[in-house]
Amino acid sequence: MKIYDISQEVFTCAVWPTDPAPERRVLCKISEGAACNVTAFSMCAHNGTHVDAPYHFIDEGKKIDQVELDRFIGPAYVARHEGDVTAEDILKILEKAQAASIEGEDVWKRILVQGKAVMTEEAARVLVEKGVYLYGNESQTVGPENAPAAVHRILLGAGVVLLEGIRLQQVPEGVYLLSAAPINLGGADGAPCRAVLISH
Repeated sequence: MKIYDISQEVFTCAVWPTDPAPERRVLCKISEGAACNVTAFSMCAHNGTHVDAPYHFIDEGKKIDQVELDRFIGPAYVARHEGDVTAEDILKILEKAQAASIEGEDVWKRILVQGKAVMTEEAARVLVEKGVYLYGNESQTVGPENAPAAVHRILLGAGVVLLEGIRLQQVPEGVYLLSAAPINLGGADGAPCRAVLISH
């Protein structure tokens, strides 16, 4: 068994241009006479490696604490792609995931893409049509960085959760067990997570 940590370190993580960056505050230090070391921190729910709940772009959508955990935990397929992800591209990725599936595993329900991949609206509609649970990529957003809203609305509006800001450079293509459960932030539109992949 091999475990791949596909999460960014929080205090040095990538941050969306309009979001506040994580900040650390040391409350107590043993070296200064305290009984223990204590850290406080603040951050945006969408800093670094995080998940988007439907509520992020859909006002009546599920909040992060309402999304079923099986969306974030289960078999997943890692694929490599550079550039726009077209409808044809995502169909090929889904076919490869299906072909790699072990009996009884719905590997195609969780798709992670390594590389500078940009989800298109057409590909997003394919994911919805096929019943995908989760889509993840290395960018801090799904869809074009200058206009991500449309792709988010298609996916989140259909209940497809998004895992953004993952790091897959060291992960070969193939099937893994994904664990990317979000922090249980009641009523929030997203949450940071510690995402890992476990090889079979």
